[in-house]
Amino acid sequence: MTDLATFVAGLPKAELHLHIEGSLEPEQMFALAARNRIAIPFRSVEELRGAYSFSRLQDFLDIYYQGADVLRTEEDFHDLAAAYFDRAAADHVRHAEIFFDPQTHTDRGIPFQVVVDGLLAGMAGARAKHGLTSKLILCFLRHLDEDAAFATLAAAEPWLDRIAGVGLDSSELGHPPAKFARVFARAGEMGLRRVAHAGEEGPPAYVHEALNLLHIDRLDHGNRSLEDAALTTRLARSGMTLTVCPLSNLKLCVVDDIDAHPIARMLRLGLRATVNSDDPAYFGGYVNDNYRALIPGGMLDAGDFATLARNSFLGSFLDDEDVARHLAALDAYVDASLS
Repeated sequence: MTDLATFVAGLPKAELHLHIEGSLEPEQMFALAARNRIAIPFRSVEELRGAYSFSRLQDFLDIYYQGADVLRTEEDFHDLAAAYFDRAAADHVRHAEIFFDPQTHTDRGIPFQVVVDGLLAGMAGARAKHGLTSKLILCFLRHLDEDAAFATLAAAEPWLDRIAGVGLDSSELGHPPAKFARVFARAGEMGLRRVAHAGEEGPPAYVHEALNLLHIDRLDHGNRSLEDAALTTRLARSGMTLTVCPLSNLKLCVVDDIDAHPIARMLRLGLRATVNSDDPAYFGGYVNDNYRALIPGGMLDAGDFATLARNSFLGSFLDDEDVARHLAALDAYVDASLS
């Protein structure tokens, strides 16, 4: 039998919670700053990495938006995506559904087309180079108002055949899902899938709102759902996928200790939990780093890790035929590794 770390690393998997701007590594940030002749307030990669010490979500967001300022051209967005997909392929990611935050860029004068065309080019390159498929999810920044979200949705219309869904991210506390009920309803009418960050720092009530008012197809994070037994049961019975991000939870102090992460409890309660990297450049690792971080505590065995990988395909927005193909490859890998 393959040892657990090797087994986990080789699992075919999907990644469903990845902010592409959050994959901007310090080295690439410095390279793009030089290419675009932009001054950044750090003297070295080491100094920048040293700034990645967060006590809450907002601490991270402040430096995240500052870093995104080096992204200016279609080439920049292509290179950002290409670098992520190279790392994802090395982690045996077969399919990725990536978030992007157009308002982060359009609010500083970067045209929507520059952002989306660069990312789509990177996605096409990943399919050609690695056979790695991907989908694009447009996120609304929840600290902005709903009118701004409607304007972003309108700007996206020429690309809706290449955008799979809409999401909701940025500062959670004080910005409940209800604030965006109308724009999510409009997105649904346009045929887009709907996801939302809820229950990371926000209370279980935010998860209820995401379900009842936004009519989400997938729940991003969702940790605090476990505080509400009836909500947890509802999520389990409906088969709602939770895109859980262990290293992010640790880095942002959502959990105090990775060995006490609730993902094992999620599986025991019947939740369709998945493992994802969130903003890997800032939180200490890509998807396999997140899987591996869960090994030392002994909470999960090989079967649990296989279930997490299986859930990632089941929770994706791929069609049934593609999901079945990925699950067959996963089963073959598990059988070969555990025999």
